Amino acid sequence: MTDNFIQSKIIDDVTAPQLAKAEAVASLHQKNGVTPKYFIQTFGCQQNEADSERLAGLCTMMGYEPASSPAEAKLILCNTCAVREHAEKKALSIIGQYKHIKDADPSVIIGVGGCMVTQQARADKLKMSYPYVSFTFDTGAIHTVPTLVYEALTGGKRRFVLSDEWKISEGLPITRSSRHQAWLSIMYGCNNFCSYCIVPYVRGRERSRKAEDIIEEARQLIAGGAKDITLLGQNVNSYKGGDGCDIAELMHRICALDGDFRLRFMTSHPKDASDRLIEAMASEEKIVKHFHLPVQSGSDRILAEMNRKYTRDSYLEKIAKLKAAVPDVSITSDIIVGFPGETDEDFEDTLSMMSEVRYDMVFSFIYSPRSGTPAAKMENQIPREVSSARMERLLALGDGISKERNQRFVGRTLRVLVEDVSKYDSTTLTGRGNPVRPIHFKGDKSLIGQFVNVKITGNETFCLNGELV
Repeated sequence: MTDNFIQSKIIDDVTAPQLAKAEAVASLHQKNGVTPKYFIQTFGCQQNEADSERLAGLCTMMGYEPASSPAEAKLILCNTCAVREHAEKKALSIIGQYKHIKDADPSVIIGVGGCMVTQQARADKLKMSYPYVSFTFDTGAIHTVPTLVYEALTGGKRRFVLSDEWKISEGLPITRSSRHQAWLSIMYGCNNFCSYCIVPYVRGRERSRKAEDIIEEARQLIAGGAKDITLLGQNVNSYKGGDGCDIAELMHRICALDGDFRLRFMTSHPKDASDRLIEAMASEEKIVKHFHLPVQSGSDRILAEMNRKYTRDSYLEKIAKLKAAVPDVSITSDIIVGFPGETDEDFEDTLSMMSEVRYDMVFSFIYSPRSGTPAAKMENQIPREVSSARMERLLALGDGISKERNQRFVGRTLRVLVEDVSKYDSTTLTGRGNPVRPIHFKGDKSLIGQFVNVKITGNETFCLNGELV
């Protein structure tokens, strides 16, 4: 087992038989005297990354070791995304490249999971057009992978799993990709049905984990060396853990655990961003002062078409409360450009929203129709050249605000968790403090995973520069 392997003590009736099947797969490998390798290709959001860590945990339990490339793996799992069509096309292209691996070694097992194959049409396409794919599993069936692998190893038929209902599988093992950073899923699914979004259809309705199970996993993560924990959910601030435990109460309970760590959360829906959550961020030292609050548009008319369930004024009201309670908060957001019917006036409303809020960072996207969502059928789809021109203006405004917001940290000394060596300079480290931006500074890689003090000496649009104190 790897050092990053975690097995919960809390195992439910859904998970238990699958863990037994994982051990059966490991026994097959032991009898054959081999230690095969696995490779996981992940697309999409942080929830998909967390799902892939559970897939990696199952692979570890099944007796596989990680491979550095799909070419050296005996088990290839592709965890897909469906939020944008481009992500699906990229996944299908990469899955297509696995054919030559299967041709060279017919014993290789290829499985495809995630949001894309939760759509019947995509699952059918893989079944009919990708005969070398052994099985698919939707977002509600990650726990079934040991059974699917066992059947593939023992000559069973190809399987294409679409769940009748989404359940929480408590106790799946995890092989974390980092010792000091950790994803912690607290809920799954979404009930909001924004008109542009496929998530409720591919992730199911909202299901919250029990608070005690989450806290036990957090305790294990901290004991294992995690210093930066992010609570995950499609709409994390609608968490309902029973006995009146909402997201704010859950965060208070986690912050009460022993250990030197910090806590983040994402993603939030503005309609559910409560005063209690803002108070928790203000009062708990361990909660990072960063609030990701997707606005999507600054136009009330477009917000109504998007079915976002809030107005421009109600959103700005919550921003004002947040800034009053947490004066130095870093606020980030998501914005969609070119939603069907968006006029020049609607877009100007979005630009004025950005200017008023002063976001530290904006993740912006040109609207992409998703089959099966109401927005895909709307009239007045915006021409690509119009959306692209608007995007350029939005990016220019956002970049200017971001650089201005970064300036406030220059001259300060910040407590930073060292995350990794820079991709561009082996003598430079990168980390994060309370600001959302990466912080770059000279230092030895032995500091990775530790908290250090860094004096900020300069700011750029997308990062801060500093020096060790």
